Amino acid sequence: MKLISEKNNFKFLIPLKIVLIVVLFNSSLLADAKIERIGETLVHPWGMSLLNETEILVTERRGNLFKINLKSGKRLQINNLPKVLAESQGGLLDVLIRKESNNLDEVFFCFSIPLDSGSSTAVNKAILEGDKLLNQKTIFVSNKISFNSFHYGCRLVISENFLYISLGDRGQRNDSQNGKSHSGSVVRIGLDGSIPHNNNQNSSWLDDILTKGHRNPQGIAINPRTLDVWINEHGPKGGDEINILKPGENYGWPLVTFGDEYSGRPVGEGLTSAEGYKDPIWYWKPSIAPSGMAFYNSDMFPDLKGDLLVSSLKFQSIYHVKLQNELPIKERVILSKIIGRVRDIEIAIDGSILILTDEVKGGLYRLFK
Repeated sequence: MKLISEKNNFKFLIPLKIVLIVVLFNSSLLADAKIERIGETLVHPWGMSLLNETEILVTERRGNLFKINLKSGKRLQINNLPKVLAESQGGLLDVLIRKESNNLDEVFFCFSIPLDSGSSTAVNKAILEGDKLLNQKTIFVSNKISFNSFHYGCRLVISENFLYISLGDRGQRNDSQNGKSHSGSVVRIGLDGSIPHNNNQNSSWLDDILTKGHRNPQGIAINPRTLDVWINEHGPKGGDEINILKPGENYGWPLVTFGDEYSGRPVGEGLTSAEGYKDPIWYWKPSIAPSGMAFYNSDMFPDLKGDLLVSSLKFQSIYHVKLQNELPIKERVILSKIIGRVRDIEIAIDGSILILTDEVKGGLYRLFK
């Protein structure tokens, strides 16, 4: 796959505490686009979810949750969070808002929970009221406990009243093929933690597992036209993937992959496709370290409408993945190496693109016209 980067000329304007960058693009894709930091810097922000047109929840991996006003940049720290293992890739990770019928804000959040024998991936739900999380309940804990503090996965999405949870292999790749381990899977549960009866038809898999064979899924999004759930995931040296989730499917890791070992040797038998395993619909080689993912269906950036946006940690970029018949056909890089490692992206109600940068002095940014 050929990656095409736009060449950017830009200048920095720093009024008060907000950094405003005016970006002049040579193409019409983001002509006259601007990007601004919203509010103060954040320390390794990881996940975000819109509350309404003007407010958003943002996590910091070290264990903080903030409500940030998108217009003023003012933020309110949310209290009553559980203890997290804020180590390496672990901490407070994704967050997701769901409006209840009585208009209460129901919050789901994923985190690395410290346990006596290591840590695991957990999901809590609570009601947000003012600056507190109330009626908090743990609705999922992965059965994989490890002293390794990486490959948690931990992205969340809700579709048709089911919660989807991405889970990495925690550094033990063969668990991705072990149906009795949550590692390397996507779990689907009810919003109360109940287990659906139709996740898979495989008697050797746990009932809450929807799919297996994943390495470290870092982005998840719902295609608004088909309602399919899409994920992206990290390969090793190459082999980053985009997959469309289908109940009971096995996506191959570590038996089938486009990735190589970091030494350059093939992974396993070096298979990129095999019977019984689902091929990715898109892959990157070399790796881009994909993170957030969002479908763009707004009018602010017409050239992006109907397509997919994927953020990249490694190349500090956002990838515009062009779709045709609901499948990727080509890509190009936008917003390359301007604000740092891009951890997550979300589309605001007005069509602007919200961006989190995973840096010690990271932040919440808005790309707009």
